[in-house]
Amino acid sequence: MSPDASQTDKLSRVQSNDAPSNPSSSSKPLRMRTNTAEIDSTITHPGSVKINVTGAFIVDQDSSSPTNGHGNTNGGSHDTKDIRLPNHTAVVSHIAVDIGGSLAKLVYFSREPKSREPGGRLNFMNFETDRIDDCVEFMKQLKIKQQKLNGSRPGELCVMATGGGAYKFYDKIHEALGVDVIREDEMECLIIGLDFFITEIPREVFTYSETDPMHFEEPRSDIYPYLLVNIGSGVSMIKVSGPRDYKRVGGTSLGGGTLWGLLSLLTGSRTFDEMLGMAERGDNAKVDMLVGDIYGTDYGKIGLKSSTIASSFGKVFRMKREAEREAEDSGGLTNGDSDSTTSSHPAPNPSQKTKSAPFSAPDISRSLLYAISNNIGQIAYLQSEKHSLSTIYFGGSFIRGHRQTMNTLSYAIKFWSNGEKKAYFLRHEGYLGAVGAFLKRQPRNWGRRGSFEESGGLGMDWNKENDGD
Repeated sequence: MSPDASQTDKLSRVQSNDAPSNPSSSSKPLRMRTNTAEIDSTITHPGSVKINVTGAFIVDQDSSSPTNGHGNTNGGSHDTKDIRLPNHTAVVSHIAVDIGGSLAKLVYFSREPKSREPGGRLNFMNFETDRIDDCVEFMKQLKIKQQKLNGSRPGELCVMATGGGAYKFYDKIHEALGVDVIREDEMECLIIGLDFFITEIPREVFTYSETDPMHFEEPRSDIYPYLLVNIGSGVSMIKVSGPRDYKRVGGTSLGGGTLWGLLSLLTGSRTFDEMLGMAERGDNAKVDMLVGDIYGTDYGKIGLKSSTIASSFGKVFRMKREAEREAEDSGGLTNGDSDSTTSSHPAPNPSQKTKSAPFSAPDISRSLLYAISNNIGQIAYLQSEKHSLSTIYFGGSFIRGHRQTMNTLSYAIKFWSNGEKKAYFLRHEGYLGAVGAFLKRQPRNWGRRGSFEESGGLGMDWNKENDGD
C-alpha cells in the first residue's frame, strides 16, 4: 500500500520568499552567526581561493543573471536561484561540473555585473547529458570571459569535475578547453556540498507539507548523523556520520531516469519538466486502484483512507479489457485485426462519436510520479530505521522543486514514521555534487568553520579553529 495520494490536490506551487538582492538591507538578518570574524580572502596560489560566505543569501533572478528566470543559453537551463556572496572579493579561477546520467550541473562564480558593490555570486546551470557538447561550449565561453568576470588570467582556469561523466567525458573537456580537469569522488562531493548548504546558507533547507508548504530551517552546525537520499537517474542512500565519514547503505534503480524513460514511452514527452507539468494536471485516481475502489470506503482498522493507493496502475488492465469488449460489441477492431483498407470490417462512420479514453497522458504521469516517489520515500524510511537516523535529506535533480514530488516524499516519511521523522529539502537540491566539487578547490582552513581540513573535512569547530581571529 502507498500513502494517501489525494493530499497533494489542494496545494499551490511553492512561492519563493527570497531575500532582497540589496546586501546592505538583507545580509545582516540573514547571517548564520554574526559574532564570527570575517573570513580571510587571501589568495594562497593561482586557482585556489578562500570563499568568503559572510552574509551569503539566495537572490531573486534578475536581469543580471545569465538568463532571466527560466531560460536557455546554449541549450542550458538557468532555473535555479543564484547565491549572492556580498563580501567575497578574492579571485576565483575555477568552475565545477557534476555530470550524471541525465543532467550535467555546472557551478561557477562571477563578479556582480554593473555594480559598485563588492562581491559576486555563485551561478547554477544545467544541461541534458545528451547535449554535453553544449555544456562544453558554455565552459569555453566562461574561459574566454574568465578575466573579465573574476579578475583572473584566462590561462588560470581550472575545471573541477565529478560524477560518472567526469571520467566518460574527461578527454572531450580537456581537449576542448585546454585546461586542467581535476576529477573528484562523487559521493564525497555530494556530502561536502550538502554540509555547506546546511550550515552556511540561510533559507536553503526547508520542510514541505499541506499546511506549511515551505518552512525554512535555520543553518546549524550540529548536523550529524543524517541520511542523504540523492535522487538522480537512480537513487543512492548515504549514511553520513561525520566530516568525510560516510557510507552508501542502499538505494534503488527506480529513480528519475525510470520516470523519464517510462513517461517518454507512455506519453511522448521529450523533457522532464514537460512530464512534471503533465503530472500537475493529471488525476491518478483514473489510473491507480485505491483502497476505496476495493472496499468502497476507508479501511479504518489498519489506518488506510479510501484515497490511499492500493495498486499503482491497478485500473489500467481492467479498463483496457472493458474498452476492447466495447469495441468488439460495437463492430470495432478485435485483437489481431488490421485497420488497413484491406480489412473486412466496414470503415467507421465519421459522424459516430468516439468514446474518449478513460485516462490521459497527465493521469499516467501523475500515477507514475506517485509510484516512484512513494517507493523512494518508503525505502528511505526503512534505511533510516535500520541505521537509527532521525534526519533525512532529499537531494538530486529528480525533485526540481516540484510540489507533488516533495509532498509525496514528505507524506511517505511522515506516514511510515507515524509523524516522528521529517523529510528535508534544499532549494539547490540538484547541485550538491557540483558545489562540493567547487569547494574542493580550496586551501586548508577554508570557510566559516575552518571547514576544509584533510584530517577532518567539513564540520570542524569554527571557534577552536579560529581562536584569536
